[in-house]
Amino acid sequence: QVQLVESGGGLVQAGGSLRLSCAASGRTFSSYGMGWFRQAPGKEREFVTTITASGANTYYADSVKGRFTISRDNVKNTVYLQMNSLKPEDTAIYYCAASGLRFGVTDANKYAYWGQGTQVTVSS
Repeated sequence: QVQLVESGGGLVQAGGSLRLSCAASGRTFSSYGMGWFRQAPGKEREFVTTITASGANTYYADSVKGRFTISRDNVKNTVYLQMNSLKPEDTAIYYCAASGLRFGVTDANKYAYWGQGTQVTVSS
């Protein structure tokens, strides 16, 4: 069982930066691929980025590539999402998730554990 708690969301102006954190409970964090997803009002949840269990490999949605960076600290049981050059269209609730797989996945259905989400609002 893994419990995930996100933090770091807030209100920022376009062009600004935020860093989200996702703290995980449990001793098996280093065995899980992790991902970030987001859901904007009136839209479906969408994939943002994923990282393998070891942290060696990452993958990004085209919409955030070059602006967002996912990383993890397997000692601190935490995964991070550094978001730079934020745009109003990045406004959403951001969720971190843990899969039972060591590699990263883009399919939300492959993730067994989800955090409660943190709101990110980017003003123009």
